[in-house]
This record gives sequence, structure tokens and C-alpha cells, in this order.
Amino acid sequence: MPWNYAIAQSNPSHLYPAYIFTQTQIHIRLAGVDAPELAHFGRPEQPFARDAHTWLTSYLSNRRVRALVHRQDQYSRVVASVFVRRAFDFPPFRRRDVSYEMLKRGLATVYEAKIGSEFGGDKMEKKYRKAEWWAKKRARGLWKDYRRVGSGWESPREYKNRMGMGDPLPIEKGNGKGNGKGKIGQK
Repeated sequence: MPWNYAIAQSNPSHLYPAYIFTQTQIHIRLAGVDAPELAHFGRPEQPFARDAHTWLTSYLSNRRVRALVHRQDQYSRVVASVFVRRAFDFPPFRRRDVSYEMLKRGLATVYEAKIGSEFGGDKMEKKYRKAEWWAKKRARGLWKDYRRVGSGWESPREYKNRMGMGDPLPIEKGNGKGNGKGKIGQK
């Protein structure tokens, strides 16, 4: 088993490296998707957040999953493509990409942040964008009110920006003393 794979069982909120740790919790951000935000830090819940969370929890509960780790994000979470195999699919034991399944069902959008996006390659990004396009076209999940005028539809990215939860500015690398002009993160 390559070093960048991990396996989790029973509890989707915990990921345990299969070969070393059994008590270490690793927070995973699903590669390529942005799901609606649940209520936290005094902020309201976004529409379809509970649906997305419930679906993800039930989809991963009591299943063995594999996470192909890409990197660590700015919040110290692992960004990974997560896969599950289901015995009664056809063909049997086909590997299913959890991010893709969420996009197909309209439970997430393609990750659109300016920095830190990770899809697992250009091929996966195209696949994710196509799945999102189909969910949008069929008005599935959070896309249900997307085209309705005056619906106040808001993507997870727009919600995060409105709530002040957007991506932090990148900090220029240097000697730690700054550039003397007070311009951090600008190019």
C-alpha cells in the first residue's frame, strides 16, 4: 500500500492511516468540491447543508474508504480524493469517487477558490465540471432554485465570501521582516 493512502471504517468523520495510527483523527477536505456550510461559529446554515451532510454520513457509514492524499490545506486538513467500493454495484466492487457522487446529486459545487484548489488532475476537474453541469441542468439538489429569479440562490463560495470565511491572502515568502511597504499577499 503506498504511503499516501489511508483507510477509514464506520465513522466518516475520522480517518485512520491503515498501517500505523489507530487513534489519530485527520480532517479531510474532499478534493474538487465545495459543499454548503452547516451552522457554526454563530453563522447560519446554508440551504442544502443538512442534506449534503446527511447524505455524506450515510454514504460513508460502515464502509471502508480510501483517501488518495494530494496535500495539506491552509487549515491543516488533508485534501484528498476519497473513494468507496460497494459490493452490490455493477460491475461489483467498482471504485466510486465521493466528490463526483456529491456533484452528480447536486449536493456540492466545483471548488472555485482562487488559491488551494485541488482536483487530482485536469481529467478529474473536467469530470467534476461536467457532473456539476448536469446537476445544474437537471435542477438537482442545491441547483433547484438556481434559475428562479429572485430566489436568492447563493453558492457555497459566495456564502463563505459573504460571511467573511473566504480564503486568506497568500503571504509573500521572505525573511519575516516584510518588504517595508506593507503589501502582504499582493503581486
